[in-house]
Amino acid sequence: MMGKANVALAQCAMCRATVENNVSSGETSVGAGLNYGIMYLFAAPYVLAMIVGYFWYKNSKKRKLQTSKFQNS
Repeated sequence: MMGKANVALAQCAMCRATVENNVSSGETSVGAGLNYGIMYLFAAPYVLAMIVGYFWYKNSKKRKLQTSKFQNS
């Protein structure tokens, strides 16, 4: 997925016009940076959800151990 980040075509009309203007003048770094920004914005919510899910699972497992120890005593 990260290897395909430089070919993302999901851009708004104004961003696309800016990139096309820069590419026609020979500057390609703006387009590459814009595509990496799009991929970052795409991936950020999923990474955040995975982090929250991990801590939720960890906390749930800890509570389960505490309740089982309390019931066995």
